[in-house]
Amino acid sequence: MSVSPVKRQKMESVLDQLKHHTTVVADTGDFNAIDEYKPLDATTNPSLILAAAQMPAYQELVDDAVAYGKKLGGSEEEQIKNASDKLFVLFGAEILKRIPGRVSTEVDARLSFDKEGMIQRARRLIDLYKEAGISKERILIKLTSTWEGIQAGKVLEAEHGIHCNMTLLFSFAQAVACAEAGVTLISPFVGRILDWYVANGEKKSYEPSEDPGVKSVTKIYNYYKKFGYKTIVMGASFRNTGEIKALTGCDYLTISPKLLAELSKEYVKLTPMLSVKEAQACELEKIHLDEKAFRWHHNEDQMAVEKLSDGIRKFAADAIKLERMLKVNVLPTATSQ
Repeated sequence: MSVSPVKRQKMESVLDQLKHHTTVVADTGDFNAIDEYKPLDATTNPSLILAAAQMPAYQELVDDAVAYGKKLGGSEEEQIKNASDKLFVLFGAEILKRIPGRVSTEVDARLSFDKEGMIQRARRLIDLYKEAGISKERILIKLTSTWEGIQAGKVLEAEHGIHCNMTLLFSFAQAVACAEAGVTLISPFVGRILDWYVANGEKKSYEPSEDPGVKSVTKIYNYYKKFGYKTIVMGASFRNTGEIKALTGCDYLTISPKLLAELSKEYVKLTPMLSVKEAQACELEKIHLDEKAFRWHHNEDQMAVEKLSDGIRKFAADAIKLERMLKVNVLPTATSQ
């Protein structure tokens, strides 16, 4: 339904209406998009940082990261790893100048099955932020929602006071285990769930309310609110604005600049679809998952198994591309031997 120009002047955009019901987070490493859409928080990942690092506007950050890696010395591999960590933090620090809330910075996906490695890398990132004068209260460390990642999150939260954002989350089992671990926030991937069902099923399009990703996040939200878990649910990885509108009322939604732009230009009445009151009345039973039960329940969800492994591979591949960029473009001494 179109809205008349006169009425539009009085009406808020869908994006502005969404902000009344849900915390809007920018899913980008591009500072201009953050300035334009004014989200509370921002999330990054290796793919987003890789894309941003190749833009001429951010060359200075890349140069600073490489200089830092060289200054610490060590082997070629150590220099590149330190430069990569520093680059993530430099982007995060710049983003934090533009938002009032927190930024999410991701631990290397190649550590997805290494609990201690994830804990060590998370603490390293927090130390780098501290060196930059930024409190850990403004950082969410992103960890893969493997069993090892969830247990790493549990330790980081309970023993080190480090807030965690559990990413690459596709199954209900992952969501339950994250809640039981007491992590700060989870990022269930709406669009990637839809992708799998479109690729593997006969149905090629879904109404927003029937979208498998929307239904997954709705169930997780209802479960958390029904049983009083404090963990924040942040829907992520959207393919269209219909998915976003169907999750209005969710705690947080992290949205790409492209979809933020579409929402800012749309003028229709937005109705909250999720609420604590409705969640508490829903018929869900509380379950407990130890490691064996978690692995079994997660394994029973073919979509989640395939998308988790695919997501880890893709984030790892982009981390490797980022390291190659640092090595080839800005560490010529390391490649000339």
